[in-house]
Amino acid sequence: MRYAVLGTGIVGRTIAARLAALGHQALIGTRDVQATLARTGPDPMGNPPFAEWHTAHPEVRPAPYAEAASQAQAVVNATSGGASLAALTAAGADNLAGKVLIDVANPLDASAGMPPVLNPVNTDSLAEQIQRAFPEAKVVKTLNTMNCRIMVDPSRVPGEHNAFVSGDDAAAKEQVTELLLSFGWPRSAVLDLGDITTARGAEMLLPMWLRLFGAFGHPDFNFHIARA
Repeated sequence: MRYAVLGTGIVGRTIAARLAALGHQALIGTRDVQATLARTGPDPMGNPPFAEWHTAHPEVRPAPYAEAASQAQAVVNATSGGASLAALTAAGADNLAGKVLIDVANPLDASAGMPPVLNPVNTDSLAEQIQRAFPEAKVVKTLNTMNCRIMVDPSRVPGEHNAFVSGDDAAAKEQVTELLLSFGWPRSAVLDLGDITTARGAEMLLPMWLRLFGAFGHPDFNFHIARA
């Protein structure tokens, strides 16, 4: 299958590499390919420059957002939450129409300092904003409640733990669930929360995730929902 992963940060890189390793065709979308490749310093999170990662993953071709989305059968939004709508607008509504759009981003706002807060929150979510802006896309929120390495390799956390899916299109959610199974998630671990409004709850786990990260000092943990 052909995927476009929008976003060249650590989340986009990790997902794109895993898709390619599974035999999918993966493009990684960015605003300006030459500028992205020309950066020589670490990114804001301290990760190596994109060009260094791309040298190790030449099978994942960088492309402008619109080109990546136009060639894909499904799109992954792995941009930062504050930039997601602009990136998807650059990708083009026509290039997203009819396609599953997997949203793994979080609307973290650090404008008032750290730790960041959510914006929107409570009565709206980033996933809902994306679905409203691109009504012909099939938005599915998932994997935003964990570190990116766990997204594509749940075995990093021992025992049972969960991934959530939210979306209005049942077939799209099943397609995304099948992708999660290929990443190594047991079907029993994938919890369907309901329609796209339920993404509010998944996004609101992020403040707790951030505090847990601070307490543990590492990101190798996840949420497990125990049921009677």
